Amino acid sequence: MAAQYYCADNESGDHVDDPSEDALFDLISELDNSDNTFVVIQPDEDDPAWFASVAVLDEGGYEIVLRDSARHEHDVSTTTDIGGIANDLIIWLTGRDFPGRPTRQTSTF
Repeated sequence: MAAQYYCADNESGDHVDDPSEDALFDLISELDNSDNTFVVIQPDEDDPAWFASVAVLDEGGYEIVLRDSARHEHDVSTTTDIGGIANDLIIWLTGRDFPGRPTRQTSTF
C-alpha cells in the first residue's frame, strides 16, 4: 500500500510510509558519514511540490532543509538534537497540502 500522505527514504534504501515522529527519530539516528548520509521526506507522487531532508554534516550534527515551492518556503538550519529535528519535522509536515485533504484557508472575517 502506498503512503497516504508522505514517505521517508534514506540513502541506504530504507522506506517508511507515513512515518511517525518515532520512526523519523530512528531514521535520523541511523544516519552516518559513510553510506547512509541523508533521509528525505516527501509526498509519494511524481514531481512533489515539497520535501524535507536531513543530512549528516562532516563536522557533526545535521543539516535540515525544508522546501515547499507552492508556498515559496525554503529554510535551511543545522542542529545536533535528533529529537528536536523529528518533532520539528512532524510539525512542519502537518502544514503541508496532501491530495484528498482540503487546503487550509485563512479568513479575514
